[in-house]
Amino acid sequence: MTTNFKSGFVSIIGRPNVGKSTLINAIMGQKVSIVSDKPNTTRSQVRGILTEKRGQIVFVDTPGMHKPRSLLGQRLNDTANQAIGEVDLVLVLVDASQEIGKGDSLALEKAPRNAIVVVNKTDLVSGEKVLAHLGTLAKFDKSSYFPISAQSGIGVKELLDELFSRISEGPMYYPPETLTDISDAEWVAELVREQLLAIAREELPHSIACKVTEWEWPRIRCEIHVERSSQKAIVIGKGGAVLKEAGTQVRKQLPKGAFLELFVKVNPRWQSNAQSLERLGY
Repeated sequence: MTTNFKSGFVSIIGRPNVGKSTLINAIMGQKVSIVSDKPNTTRSQVRGILTEKRGQIVFVDTPGMHKPRSLLGQRLNDTANQAIGEVDLVLVLVDASQEIGKGDSLALEKAPRNAIVVVNKTDLVSGEKVLAHLGTLAKFDKSSYFPISAQSGIGVKELLDELFSRISEGPMYYPPETLTDISDAEWVAELVREQLLAIAREELPHSIACKVTEWEWPRIRCEIHVERSSQKAIVIGKGGAVLKEAGTQVRKQLPKGAFLELFVKVNPRWQSNAQSLERLGY
């Protein structure tokens, strides 16, 4: 560790689908948070831990801020709000390809004065559109504004340089080889959910939850919870095709030899049942 080593915690907040997980993965150079175009794919404070010679930044990916319709939704909002007050810096992401909406305003209003506003997905719009966004965002009076594209990497290095310039000298919180603090079992459950969202694509984002219930390497048992029998049929697919494809795609991301068993359970109204949420880790 060099002298003048810097360290800090940075949370990334914003409404659903603005690219928070994509940005963390771009910064880390590999996937540490699952990605989907479905709202509220991220349900916890997944941490990406970037360690360089100049310092260590612990990134906290948060659920998208939204108007909750269930106990799960309220807990996701609570998780995002909690991440604002427990970090050194806050990044507020907005989508350059969408108009500034209520969810964006909510995140911007909750963020502290020294927050950095990041206009993402600039590769999808014209320069004039980006400038218009920056003009609209100026009224929220935050410390700095960065146009980037997390998908293509445009502006990500400059943003990272700004973050390192803003954090203070401090200790190394995690060993340098640590990339995330999510457990192996949690990561497999997240990968299963990611693949099911990508493959099934019908009324599943909020209604599906995954939890690894047994881990005796190389055997891994993962339960998939849905709220209705009709959703169970969607997850399984005709002749088991969806479940089989999801398992195949997850195994490609696991160490060689992993034996993954997937089971689908109907757990009525689990999103509004406190006991079910606790068992599922929310």
